[in-house]
Amino acid sequence: MFHWLAPWILSEDMCRLLGYISFRTAGAAVTAFLLAILLGPRVIRWLRRLGVGERVDGTGSQRLEELHAHKQGTPTMGGVFVVAAILVASLCWLRFDGGNRFSWPGIVLIGGFAAVGFWDDWVKLHDGSKRGIGKREKQGALTILALLVALWLLVPAGLQESIGGPHLYIPFLKDVSVDLAVAFGVPFLVLAVLVLTGSANAVNLTDGLDGLATGCIITAAIAYAVITYAVGRVDWSAYLLVPHVAGAGEMAVLMGALLGGALGFLWFNAAPAMVFMGDVGSLGLGGALGYAALVSRTELVLLVVGGVFVVEALSVIVQVASFKLRGKRVFRCAPLHHHFQFGGMPETRVVVRTWVVSALLALCSLALFKVR
Repeated sequence: MFHWLAPWILSEDMCRLLGYISFRTAGAAVTAFLLAILLGPRVIRWLRRLGVGERVDGTGSQRLEELHAHKQGTPTMGGVFVVAAILVASLCWLRFDGGNRFSWPGIVLIGGFAAVGFWDDWVKLHDGSKRGIGKREKQGALTILALLVALWLLVPAGLQESIGGPHLYIPFLKDVSVDLAVAFGVPFLVLAVLVLTGSANAVNLTDGLDGLATGCIITAAIAYAVITYAVGRVDWSAYLLVPHVAGAGEMAVLMGALLGGALGFLWFNAAPAMVFMGDVGSLGLGGALGYAALVSRTELVLLVVGGVFVVEALSVIVQVASFKLRGKRVFRCAPLHHHFQFGGMPETRVVVRTWVVSALLALCSLALFKVR
C-alpha cells in the first residue's frame, strides 16, 4: 500500500527508497513488531475477560498436568494479535501490482489458516475441552485453503510463466529437478497441500512450551527472508546455483513481517508466558513458512530450515504408531519437548537449547544453495 501511495505523498527520493525490497522488509518487520507490542496488552486483557485460559486437564498424562499446573488460566489465542500485526504490516509494505503476483495469495493463506485455528480455539473455549473441532474438519478446511492457494499459483500468469512450470528442485544435485506441471499440475497441487498443511500442523505441535515455537519461527523467518530474496534476484540465484523465480523476492517482505510479529509476540510469550498463541497463531505462522518455501521452490530446504518442527511432528507420529502397533511408547511423552521435560530438564533449558538448534539449522539451510 505504501508503494502505491508514495508518489502522491512522498518525495522522489523516498519513492525510490520504497522500491528496494530490503528497505520494505525492514519496514514490515518494525511495523509488525510495534503493532504486536501495541495490541498485545489490549488483546491479553480481552482474552482474560472472555475466560480464554490455558487448561491443563485432559492431557492424558498426570505428570504433564503437574509440570504445567502453574500455567492454568494463562490466556491463549494470543495469535489473534500477532496474525493481525503480520497482515497489517504486509498490507502496508508489500507490492500488489501486476509484477508481484505472490503477495495476495500469501495474505489469503495466512488469514485463512489463522481463521481455521480461531475456529478450533473458539470451539475449545465453548465446549470446555481441549478437543476443539474434529481432526477431519480441521485438516479438511486447511486442505481446501491450501488447494485454492496452489491453484491460484498454478495459473498461467503465476509459476508457469515465471519458471516455465513448477519444479521440485533437489538440494546437492545441480540441474536436477522433478517436473510438477505434468497431468494438469496435479503433482504440484499435492505437494503444495503437503507443504502448506504440514508446516502449519508441525508448528502447531511444537507450540507446547513458553516461547518454544515462537523462537523457532523467528530463526526460520530470517532464513527464508534471505532465501526468497536470493531466488528473486537473477544475479544472486545465478551465483548461488539456484533457480530464479521472478517476484519471489517480494516474499522477503512477508518474512520480515513474520519476523517482526513473532518478535513482538515473544515479548509476551517468553517464560513465564503471559499469553499463548493457540491454533490461531500456530497455524497462521506455520502456513506462512510453508508458503515461502513453495513460492521459492525450496520445499525440501524447508525440512532443514524447519528441522525442529519436523522432528517434533515425527516424534508424535512415531509415538502414536509405536503404541498402536507394539503397545509401547518410544518417548516418555510426545511431542519431543515433553520427553526432555519428563527427563528432568527445566522448561527454559529445553526452550533455549531448541532455539540454538533451530538457529544452527537455519544457517545450514543457507549453505544448501552453494552446494547444489
